[in-house]
Amino acid sequence: MKNRAESNIQVLIVDDEVIMQESCSRIIKKEGWGVSIAESGEEAIEKFDRNQFDLILLDLKMPGVGGMETLRRLREMDPGITVLIITGYPSIDTAVKAIKLGAYDYITKPFSPDTLRISIYRALERKSLVTENRKLRRQLKAKKDEDVIIGQSKIMGNIYEIVRRVAPTESTVLITGESGTGKELIARAIHSHSLREDKQFVTVDCSSLVETLLESELFGHVKGSFTGAIQAKYGSFELANGGTFFFDEIGNLSLNIQAKLLRVIQEKEIKPVGGEKTLKIDARIVAATNQDLKKSIVRKEFREDLYYRLNVVPIHMPPLRERKEDIPSLIYHLLGRYNKKREIPVTKIEPDVLKYLMEYEWPGNVRELRNAIERALILEDGDTLLPGSFPWLEGIKPKGGIFNNINKNCSLAELEMQHIKMVLGKTGGHKGQATNILGIDRKTLYQKIKKYRLES
Repeated sequence: MKNRAESNIQVLIVDDEVIMQESCSRIIKKEGWGVSIAESGEEAIEKFDRNQFDLILLDLKMPGVGGMETLRRLREMDPGITVLIITGYPSIDTAVKAIKLGAYDYITKPFSPDTLRISIYRALERKSLVTENRKLRRQLKAKKDEDVIIGQSKIMGNIYEIVRRVAPTESTVLITGESGTGKELIARAIHSHSLREDKQFVTVDCSSLVETLLESELFGHVKGSFTGAIQAKYGSFELANGGTFFFDEIGNLSLNIQAKLLRVIQEKEIKPVGGEKTLKIDARIVAATNQDLKKSIVRKEFREDLYYRLNVVPIHMPPLRERKEDIPSLIYHLLGRYNKKREIPVTKIEPDVLKYLMEYEWPGNVRELRNAIERALILEDGDTLLPGSFPWLEGIKPKGGIFNNINKNCSLAELEMQHIKMVLGKTGGHKGQATNILGIDRKTLYQKIKKYRLES
């Protein structure tokens, strides 16, 4: 076997017997690895909290906090830690139980230096393989166009850093931002870079279901619990057990559901509709909203205690108009995605068109940009995006230059109102077509129509 000193492997030996500590240390140090000693479970937990270890040798028989409890606590702190159990012959059954708790393997006393050495190498090789597999899966996921977050602006760089830091933790995350800014992409990035990446990522759109159905969707129901409940149903929380639960547009939850969600976060348990027993669940919660929840709290529409439970790590997704330097890279990324279905790939953009797209305010954000590029490629036969590729923009594109016919002193709200009014006019008031052009959902469109009094 090759020496792995260059890998800077760190091993923690947890054993209360001095002879075992010394013999294991000698074997490990001969391989060029670093060694730390913990004489009790309490000390092991303390050292593990302060330092990083690649492998833990854990004796099951110790005074105070025993080996099984130590294993359980270590796994809670880091579910990916590699633990090799040391046990006596009478304790093999216990060692098997430890493996079920997440230990990699066990060796029985007395053991030879070669037995320990081989067991450690196998454990480290397995750890290396798991790590490489995770990296590979992340690379494969990154190749999926729908999972790619595009943007080299400073503001996006700050968001990437927050995602990198929060993903490996268990903290709840609240993602805020306008519709179409990519909040779900951020939620998926957090999941795919977490220790839960191999488990389910479950999404519930809180704006798409009425309260009675939403409660059943979240918590499940027992047979006969309400009219139409002809059989029991698993809730989304159960499906997300071990994984990540994403609440999209959480600001639309009723106060009743908010109270139940607060209990889920606090107690980590759910009760199906019509059921008597509670079920333990383990799901990380990430939530998103396009609303100002602080204002909702003032209006008594959102619980303040739930807000602070969710807002442990806040991430705000900026509107596209605040990161316009990302627009060219977004456009070329979208061209690459849609070109796969074209005989003649579109590889160029007329300069005036790119200038216009850069100056346009994009009230529907990235979603609107995506829809615009997709429609443009349907209309374009050549390899270049031309002004004629965007006929839906003609209504607000002045002949003498970009935005020359718009009052430069108008507010963003007025600009948004004018744009929505123009789109509704071009579609003859057809809400479905308007939502496609604007890149927003129907509920948001109706809210904007009501806000700006655009009802016909």
